[in-house]
Amino acid sequence: DKSNYLALYDTLTNLPNRRLLLDRLNQALVAAARNMRNGALLFLDLDHFKTLNDTLGHDMGDLLLQQVAERLTACVREGDTVARLGGDEFVVVLEGLGEQDVDAASQAEAIGEKILEKFIQPYQFKGYEYHITSSVGITLFGKNGLKSDELLKQADIAMYQAKKLGRNALSFFDPKMQESIQARVDMEHELRKAFDKNEFRLFYQMQVDVDGRPVGAEALIRWIHPDRGMVPPNEFIPIAEDTGLILAIGEWVVDEACSQLNYWAQNEKTRHLTLSVNVSAKQFHQADFVEKIKAAVSRHSVNPMLLKLELTESALLDHVEDTIEIMNALKEIGVRFSLDDFGTGYSSLQYLRSLPLYQLKIDQSFVRDIAAKGSDQAIVRTIIAMAHTLNLNVIAEGVETHVQQGILLDSGCVHYQGYLYSKPLPADMFERMF
Repeated sequence: DKSNYLALYDTLTNLPNRRLLLDRLNQALVAAARNMRNGALLFLDLDHFKTLNDTLGHDMGDLLLQQVAERLTACVREGDTVARLGGDEFVVVLEGLGEQDVDAASQAEAIGEKILEKFIQPYQFKGYEYHITSSVGITLFGKNGLKSDELLKQADIAMYQAKKLGRNALSFFDPKMQESIQARVDMEHELRKAFDKNEFRLFYQMQVDVDGRPVGAEALIRWIHPDRGMVPPNEFIPIAEDTGLILAIGEWVVDEACSQLNYWAQNEKTRHLTLSVNVSAKQFHQADFVEKIKAAVSRHSVNPMLLKLELTESALLDHVEDTIEIMNALKEIGVRFSLDDFGTGYSSLQYLRSLPLYQLKIDQSFVRDIAAKGSDQAIVRTIIAMAHTLNLNVIAEGVETHVQQGILLDSGCVHYQGYLYSKPLPADMFERMF
């Protein structure tokens, strides 16, 4: 009857809900133990679904979820279970896989890859075409005696690992992941202490023009840990993002950068330098972000035209109208904006024209193989041509050889940053170069 159906199924997609999933998973665990055959649990999450939902509205989001449910069901065998946990999270239970772990894993991976492939195909509704990918976490069951809630937790952890790999990816759970999660908890605890103990420093990497003359620098945060030594940003920034600590750290970075600009203004050799500061999406979308930047500029009496805020595509794509308003408010006082890691995202082109940007920064992933890969050269040429059409300045990061610089110059890029000119340095060492 209807009440029974509502208790066990998701009304939007008609897939089993969490309650029915747990029931089927428990049955699958019993069967796997009895038959001595492995099974697998796949945990799926749509990449950037929130952005799409916010941009297009919940009705379109619902239509997309219905199509996702259909595609998922088409990827599995008849006896397998596809369920919706809620939001944009789905779970697949595969039964009767190989007796050997390695066989079961390769079977589960094949279905996971099939799902990723199916998801890449564009979604059509209401005359529009949309692209969305998913991240898949996989864990095996059968011989490990785990309960259903433990398996779900494992698959969930593996799914987040897949997101870390760059999304549109799948990842298996293994015990080492648990260790890395504990290490992350420890890191979070130490990160909170680091802020109070003033363990952060800014390093500066030079930016030069075509003649090798310094025109500016990028401020890069470093954590000088009393025991671990220097902790690289890619190890602690994601944790700061997840915990919200990024807001306090980001505010400190802006203040420290403005203080540095003030110091450089006293010296004839450094007073012309611009300083680029990375701003996270969370920081940028804070209600009082504009006021905080203005306050830092005013507090240190710096020329706002020398301050350049670097934003990633993901920061700009959230709430585009608000983004434009924030950027315009700061552009009015002279602050400039650079779009960081350009070319690695996929949705920004349509917004580029409406954003009050000053500069595009070509991601180092394209620069790295530019001498060997014709495809990277073509991408870089396209980015530079597009930037020039939009009257935007261009800088390439990660330049390590004269050959790379030569190719960039031939393509029309005349500003560079990378180890060819200088590694990131503490302020005193940076200033000795002038």
